[in-house]
Amino acid sequence: MCHCAQKCLIQNSSLAGATTAVGTFLICLLVFTVNFIRKLPPDNSIFFWRKKTKDSRNVEAFLENYGSFVPRRYRYSELKKMTNSFKENLGQGGYGSVFKGKLNDDRLVTVKVLNNSKGGNGEEFINEVASIGRTYHVNVVALLGFCSEGSKRALVYEFMPKGSLEKFIYLDKFGVSHALDCQKLFQIAVGIARGLEYLHGGCSTRILHLDIKPHNILLDDDFCPKISDFGLAKLCPKRESTVSMLDARGTVGYIAPEVFCRNIGGVSHKSDVYSYGMMVLEMIGGRKNTDAGAENTSEIYFPHWIYKQVLFKESLGLLGFRTEAEEEIARKMVIVGLGCIQTDPTNRPSMSKVVEMLEERLERLQMPPKPYFSSPSRSFSSTT
Repeated sequence: MCHCAQKCLIQNSSLAGATTAVGTFLICLLVFTVNFIRKLPPDNSIFFWRKKTKDSRNVEAFLENYGSFVPRRYRYSELKKMTNSFKENLGQGGYGSVFKGKLNDDRLVTVKVLNNSKGGNGEEFINEVASIGRTYHVNVVALLGFCSEGSKRALVYEFMPKGSLEKFIYLDKFGVSHALDCQKLFQIAVGIARGLEYLHGGCSTRILHLDIKPHNILLDDDFCPKISDFGLAKLCPKRESTVSMLDARGTVGYIAPEVFCRNIGGVSHKSDVYSYGMMVLEMIGGRKNTDAGAENTSEIYFPHWIYKQVLFKESLGLLGFRTEAEEEIARKMVIVGLGCIQTDPTNRPSMSKVVEMLEERLERLQMPPKPYFSSPSRSFSSTT
């Protein structure tokens, strides 16, 4: 009996020792886990921590591959200094926020700070640096530098004092006409066309912007237009006519139909031509191309309404153009705009041809067919 009791006592002691050892191990593991989590980023998520690390590697790999093609790289502390700790906010959106800054040589700049959640594996950041970083044209905004520190990413552009085109082309609630005269609107339209012509054919690699709209056209002190915001851009080797896209991208009202309906055709530089045409028609109409609040049902889709006005040589006085010279410029821009928004991409002119048409005399331009595709905003209900 004593022998058995002694044996049981030894077994219980061993079990207690093992339990204590396991307990100590679990406590140590818990402490380690808590300390590890405390060191994670604010989202406290291992998944996003790993994802951000992978994103950073993707961006760094891209920057290394592009080497001398990329502009100057700034530290985040330098951005804080040039923006006075991001004091003057010029605007913000889904992409992030834009701030006014000043370089050491007193040049004013715009600093675009991207949201951490924007662009997947740094896609928007890479798109902008890869596309606009290699461009040099008077009608394309200059990318002066960038910042990439972990999840912090920002882009530094030349400052455009007049802001975006959209501030100057729409009628206000009182129906007051264009803030810019017809000749200035025409010069802006020509400048944008030349900028797109350069992106499509003047670079070593063709650049498709894929989000041309008044908000993305910036104006300097002399109202010289510059194409900006290349976050949705795609690079397309010149030997290839189309690009592959897994999802529709762009802004409702300006998206070419083939972007969201692949049966129409492939996405190409002609998709930018469509967006340009819709924008030019808005510049002439002083209103959005689709206006559900229009008094006359026939005026809801502006391209259809303006087509009849020009086809039957009716006055464009309702749009604020009074003189014969203004009417001629307006009609030329309408004809070009209508030619650009043809549903079939193959029927749209190239941007080089658009520049030629804008510089041609009105009587030598042919009226294009009536656009038969319905309003894009009724066919595609979300902005990407």
